[in-house]
Amino acid sequence: MSTVSLPETVGKLSVVVIAYNDESLVGEAIRSALDQGPVVAEVVAVDDRSSDGTARVLDELAARHPRVRVVHRTENSGGCGTPRNDGIEAATAPYVMFLDSDDVLPEGAAEALVAAAERHRTPVAVGVCVRRELPEGRDVRWQPGLYREPALLETPEELRPLLHDTLCVNKVYARAFLDEHGIRFPDGRFVYEDFLFTARVYAAAPRIAVIPDTVYVWHVRRAAAQLSISLDRGGVSNWQARIAAHRAAVETFAEAGRAELAAACRTKFLEHDLRMYARDVRLRDAGHRADWWAATRDHLAGFGEAEIAAAVAPARWIARFLLAAEEPRDLLRLSRLAANPARLLPPYAGTRTAAVWADDLPQARLDGMDALPLDELPLVVDAVLRTGGGELHLTVRDLYGRLADAAPRSAELSFLPRGDDEPARTERVELRAETDADGAVAGWSGRAPVRFTGLADTGRRRGRQGVQLWDVVATVTCADGESFTTSLRPPDGSQRRSVLPSSRYGVLLVQQYATANGSLAVRIAPGARDGFRAVGARLRRLARSSQ
Repeated sequence: MSTVSLPETVGKLSVVVIAYNDESLVGEAIRSALDQGPVVAEVVAVDDRSSDGTARVLDELAARHPRVRVVHRTENSGGCGTPRNDGIEAATAPYVMFLDSDDVLPEGAAEALVAAAERHRTPVAVGVCVRRELPEGRDVRWQPGLYREPALLETPEELRPLLHDTLCVNKVYARAFLDEHGIRFPDGRFVYEDFLFTARVYAAAPRIAVIPDTVYVWHVRRAAAQLSISLDRGGVSNWQARIAAHRAAVETFAEAGRAELAAACRTKFLEHDLRMYARDVRLRDAGHRADWWAATRDHLAGFGEAEIAAAVAPARWIARFLLAAEEPRDLLRLSRLAANPARLLPPYAGTRTAAVWADDLPQARLDGMDALPLDELPLVVDAVLRTGGGELHLTVRDLYGRLADAAPRSAELSFLPRGDDEPARTERVELRAETDADGAVAGWSGRAPVRFTGLADTGRRRGRQGVQLWDVVATVTCADGESFTTSLRPPDGSQRRSVLPSSRYGVLLVQQYATANGSLAVRIAPGARDGFRAVGARLRRLARSSQ
């Protein structure tokens, strides 16, 4: 993106940066805003009564940079909404944008957003946010399907897909628009305040300019001493707060007379929020599970059947299962169906045209099983990696006869370095049918060699020094020409480690494991030094966890 401001964008934007006890990071955030160039008239930094050196850092920045203004709150607000509101009130430019103290704006972001708003005369412009995993530096685009092409959204119907983007930070807003409609953040300690603010924006049905540029970098620090709200999902209170924010958003749409947006907001909850939390619930203790189950069922009871039916599979299947099951059950199946990619583990109850979750839960319908395209089915591909022999055994499971019709013939295995979409290595596997005791086809299997030294070589050529992480996916091609791509499922509880001899590296430490989504991944440490360092780190983690 260009950083050269057009004449009509110079001095048009106030960037509001909120900070609380973030003295080590807030300077980087503010510098990224100043580096946007002359489009930024000012950076309004709001200190929410920090107890560390944040206020001092902000004052020092303001002393060096005339465009930085600092608002010092005399009391801590307990949330993010109040300081952002303070920033809106203090801002003087025609447009306002929000930046958190531990994130950054990429080069040219402000210019791109303001230019789009000015060009299309829209009160809101939105672009791409990326989640940057730190310290690795791996970027993952947030809601990538929404921002593939430039667009101008002019009706409430066209706004519906944007309901999946509840962020407030990847957008610019006209101050006059916010004031005209009385749009502000909820004050005080309101968790997920951006849900409600964004709903208030969408409920006003503004015209919105969409650009495919990256305009915000959301730093994800999973090892931080204090996790962000979006990562701190260990307590059931986080889920209860998310439900409360979602209810408030739905009520906002309803009160504005936007019934279609209220319904779409509920469907979005099933497709995104519910799946994200459902895949983790089996990892919680019994008390958490019971409270989560009760809160979820109570919330879903207010959904209409049309809102549930409008959700994609498997989101609608998960909702129906949770409404049908009064107590926590089938947690492994639930977590794997909620994962991405989705997998439906056996047993498979009902029939192809009337599939259900279980024989004792006929109301939990798995509708559409007979009509979904092959690449949208929650198919299961099991894998056993034999590190000693350098071989991967593959088994493709049938699902209500859908694969039997298509007749799988081969699979292409792709090994991808973590964070890289370009396969480093592929292997073709011929599949053969396996029958059960009754002679019916139960699945298709095959095996392929795995060359660990070759993977390590490729990883190093791509700049992966030290320990390398590899994901494995399979593209299965059938006799009828259909195909589907999915990750592989290792045996549950698989954490196998092997030390392999290598003529090139002396030794390779190889570990296969299941990711949070239950997908096969491989960790490779080439060389004795890296291998033993990885072993030592693993032993130290185990020692700490046992204390």
